[in-house]
Order: sequence, then structure tokens, then C-alpha cells
Amino acid sequence: MLELDTVNDAGQLKDPNALRGHLQQLKDGNVDGIMVDVWWGLTEPFTKTYQFGPYRMIVNMCKEIGLKVQFVTSFHQCGGNVGDTCNIPLPAFVNTYRDIWYKDQHGNEDKEYISLFADNVNISGRTPIQMYGDWFQALANTFDAELGSTIVEIQVGMGPAGELRYPSYQLSHWHFCGVGAFQAYDSNALQSLQQAAQAVGHGGDWSKPPDTAGDYNSQPQDVDFFRNGYQTDKGKFFLEWYSQALLRHGQDVLTHAKQAFGKYSVHLAGKVSGIHWWYKAWHHAAELTAGYYNTNGNNAYMGIAKMFANTAGAGIDFTCMEMADTEQPSNCASGPEELVQQVAEATRASGVQLGGENALPRYDDTAFGKIASYKGSLSSFTYLRLSESLISGDNWNRFRNFVNRMHNSAESEVVDVVV
Repeated sequence: MLELDTVNDAGQLKDPNALRGHLQQLKDGNVDGIMVDVWWGLTEPFTKTYQFGPYRMIVNMCKEIGLKVQFVTSFHQCGGNVGDTCNIPLPAFVNTYRDIWYKDQHGNEDKEYISLFADNVNISGRTPIQMYGDWFQALANTFDAELGSTIVEIQVGMGPAGELRYPSYQLSHWHFCGVGAFQAYDSNALQSLQQAAQAVGHGGDWSKPPDTAGDYNSQPQDVDFFRNGYQTDKGKFFLEWYSQALLRHGQDVLTHAKQAFGKYSVHLAGKVSGIHWWYKAWHHAAELTAGYYNTNGNNAYMGIAKMFANTAGAGIDFTCMEMADTEQPSNCASGPEELVQQVAEATRASGVQLGGENALPRYDDTAFGKIASYKGSLSSFTYLRLSESLISGDNWNRFRNFVNRMHNSAESEVVDVVV
């Protein structure tokens, strides 16, 4: 993936000459293509006024050099996540609105991404879902000639950090390996929960989020909800409502993406977060607060994969491919390897592609070996991210060897490598 500020806060290509040199080096290293964030906050400065100029320059460079392009439709802000090096808020015509943002139990609003519970709220004549649909169509119109040729994939952003999830572990409040916090306290969320509770005959006691789930940095053994509350009828009802709302949001956004890009030979995908901490515990606490209902007999990733398949034939892009269980703290019940295997099985059973990504920058053969061990399950791998550290010295030599290994058809199917 290209640097987050390849197109800078001012909406300009940061350093075209340096970028061209880097792209040529990637091509010389047998890399197949690049992935780049197309920021909503930069490309729609005013309602229905679209400016994709810098991205046209990137696509033209890649076309000349012979690299494929994957676009990320980044409807989230840049700034506030691990590794963020830019400050790109959402467009001003939505950023100033109230009561459309995720909110935690303390009333803290997160303005990284519009709350899915506001998907159908009218904002100056359009709902957020309609805004995403209009933007998709504008992108398709702009790159009509390149979609399906130079541009081979559209990764559809559906939440914070471009991932289909709730912002349950915001860095301004959370540190590893806290359980995170449910994001169900904005007015639209509370109304939705109340209506769902009334529909099952529990309008009073089930119409509020659990008040025993602790806080962002709580340990699951210290709070009632993750000791046993998640297994009660009330707990199961809340988790079902919370996770189903996330799936509906993904379905709605992907439906509009399919409408805009369906006529092109371009692959659609969505990103799912690799929440590996507390994975080996029965409660799967950190996954639950993010909206992945992966306990009580539920397979969260099978549900997501099937929704992706049925809605748009979309693949899953999944992180933490470089992580080994033995590298994780022993007190956090982390299981990145088992988590990746569960997601791989879900995509295989659903008939959709699995794209991989590393969660954190690594340049060592151990990490590259771990990624390569999943080669038989992957259609592509995106390295996060392009930097001087990656393309210099021994790091570059090791990365080139990794690319060649992923291209080696003697081991398994050839896997495209993207930066």
C-alpha cells in the first residue's frame, strides 16, 4: 500500500518524481501492483463536486510502468489509527453535523466514520448511503477506461480504517489488549435497539446496551458481561442486534458499489480487521465490541463472507498475516494463526477470494515466511506499506525474495503481491 499521504492534506500528489521512481523500483522487483487510498475528504470537497486529479496521475504512472492498481474507497478520516501520517477529515458538508457519529457509554463521539445507524439519515438532501453511491458512480465515470485493465480491484471502505467494524478500540482511549467498548450509544443506535427489543417483547429491560461490559481497557475476567453476560438471553439478543446492524451496513454499501462497478471486470473486496487478542478465550471479547459475533456457536467470519458473496461476489481482505501466536503476549489469549485459518475457511466455503495484508511493518524472513505459509489460501497479498525502509538495503533484498516465493507456481498457485 502506498503511503497514506501520497496525496497530501492539500489534495496534491506529494512528490510525483519520487513516486515514479518508487513505482519503477517496485516493477523491477517483480511486484504486481499498488494499492492506494482514495480519500473521500479530499475528492468531494463540496457536495457532488468530485476531484480525482491526483489519482488520475497515479493511475497514468502505473499504466506507463506496467503496474496494476487497487483503489481503496476511503470513506473514513486519515488520522488516529496505527501508523497514520496525515490529517484528512471527512468532507465539511458532513463533518459539521451532529448526532451522526458513533458514541460510547461515556458520550465520547468518534468522527472517523459516520455511524452506520445514521445510514439513512437525511443530511442536506442525501443520506450517507446515497453519498457513497454517488461517489462510487463518480469514480467509475472518471476511470471508465481503466477499470478492469489497469485498475483491477476496488476495496470498498465500510468503517474505521476502511474496515467493516465498529470503532471499538480507538487509540485515543484504548491500549492493547483491552476489550474495547461497544459503540451503540448515539441516538440513532439507541432508537434502533429499542425498536428491536420491543419487537421481541422486551421493550424495557433489553432496550439499552449492556452496562456491565467495562471500558476500553478492561480485562474480560474483571467485568460481568464477558464472564457470563454474553451467554444470557439478553446478552445474546444485544450481540445479535449489534452484529446484524454491521452486516446490513456492509450489504447496503456493497450493493451501491456493485451498481457502480458491476459492468466492469474489476474485483470488489472489503476489509475485515484481524482482532486476534482474546481470540482463544470463549468470550472473544475484543471481537464482540467490534461487531464480530464469534462466540455462542456463531461464526462471525462465515456470516461476513456469505454476505460479501451474495451481495457483490466480493472478497475479503484480511490483516495480521505476518503474526505468529508465539510472538504475542501470553496474557491476552491471542490467536492470530487460528484467526487467519478461520477466515480462510470461511472464504473458501463461501466461494470468495481472500486477500492478505500485514498488520504492522515487518522486514524479516520470519514474518515473510509466516505470510507465505498461507499462500495456498490467498489470491493476493498487499504489503503495508511502501517506505524507504522497505525499498532499501537488505530489507529490499528480503522482500524481493518473498515476492519471488509468492510467484513460485511450484509451491501452489501464483499469488499477486501488491504494495
